[in-house]
Amino acid sequence: MNPPVDNLFGLHTGALELWQRRSEVLASNLANADTPGYLARDLDFRKALSAQGGDGALALAAPTPGQIDTASQAAGTAAYRVPSQPSMDGNTVDTQQEQAAFAGNSVHYQASLAFITAQVQMLRTAITGGQS
Repeated sequence: MNPPVDNLFGLHTGALELWQRRSEVLASNLANADTPGYLARDLDFRKALSAQGGDGALALAAPTPGQIDTASQAAGTAAYRVPSQPSMDGNTVDTQQEQAAFAGNSVHYQASLAFITAQVQMLRTAITGGQS
């Protein structure tokens, strides 16, 4: 029996969507770095991926407790990040933290995309018998 196409790429299709959503959220944070009162947001990736059918056995590893507010966060929605240091205008965006998160997110996105591309290439090889 053939596996459904949804399971063909494993968790990487759902992960790719979440990495893209996180890129949008982080880009929004960076775009609003100078907006007074703007509150930085982020995704709880493990919670969102487990809601899409991933293995939810892994706990969220955060450097400090409360770094990401996950209490009221629905799967795939952005939660407000607890600021590392207060600002006078109420903006909670730390541009260095956002840039580092954006760079790391890009690496994860590229890794998931590379895995999917390799799976497609493997299927193409299997179908054509290795002939171009």
